Amino acid sequence: MAELRWNPLLNDWTIVASNRQNRPYMPQNWCPFCTDSGKVPQNYEVHKYDNDFPALSQEPPIPDNVGSSFYKAEEAYGKCEVILYSPKHDVNLWELTREHVRKLVDLWCERFIEISKDERIKYIYIFENRGEEVGVTMPHPHGQIYAYSQMPLKIQTELNSCRCHYEETGECLICRMNMEEKQFNGRIIFENKDFLCYLPFFTDYPYGLFIVSKAHKGKITDFTEGEKDSLANMLIKTVGTFDMLYDRPFPYMMCMHQEPVNSPGYGDSGKYYHFHIEFYPPLWSDHRIKYYASSEMGAWAACNPKSVEETAMELREAYKKFSKIKKG
Repeated sequence: MAELRWNPLLNDWTIVASNRQNRPYMPQNWCPFCTDSGKVPQNYEVHKYDNDFPALSQEPPIPDNVGSSFYKAEEAYGKCEVILYSPKHDVNLWELTREHVRKLVDLWCERFIEISKDERIKYIYIFENRGEEVGVTMPHPHGQIYAYSQMPLKIQTELNSCRCHYEETGECLICRMNMEEKQFNGRIIFENKDFLCYLPFFTDYPYGLFIVSKAHKGKITDFTEGEKDSLANMLIKTVGTFDMLYDRPFPYMMCMHQEPVNSPGYGDSGKYYHFHIEFYPPLWSDHRIKYYASSEMGAWAACNPKSVEETAMELREAYKKFSKIKKG
């Protein structure tokens, strides 16, 4: 069963995807994303793979007859894709060349353009889950794309906040965040000519980095060729910095936030919304996990167990270590 169920308390939809309980854990002697599996091309650098166990589908089943006029259910319309970063099973993203990661950026752009042609799609969400700590069952380097027919609540909240700030001040909220972080400077980890990497003042994860474009651009397809190169460089450095922090593959959730598509209510979002990538790494020491507990899940009252001004110093040291290794 896969369907959308209406949550009247939050004015939002819940995806029900019981079909995903059958997805396999990674066999020790076989990987569907490796070139000898018969599931992917014999030769690829980056590759789009339709999810075998999608939560959303462009040919969704009819919802179960268990709802009512009050408890609404709708088809789980959308798309779920897997984006393979490399044919190498054990490679880390930061070990790839900038030219290779640029091809990943280009594939994201291609998929964004193609998926947006479906007028029923309202938001295209590019993301990566890394590590068993966030539920990854397939360790081969990959990310995913979910295309939603309903605007996700968090994205909608961000869009509304940015629109309100723009209407009140005439400025982009995230441009203002960039300015505040540049002025304070203590939470910026590194930057290049087109992007900043910093721990926002408010982040609820001790190492919850943001990658934010310096120019006011709403979506990944707005970037110039040079900016796409810069984004590839930032991704390599960010993941490499994480892995140097505790000298281990660092688990995280990487979430790309950008303008919606086919959404007349946000048709002018290019004025006030701004491309950024949010990282949610669950570790707050080399072996301690930051769980979302009752206050955070039940009340949305986020609590960061560390000061980001302190963890920023740790990340800058990790970045220095990574820079030396990568140069070598």
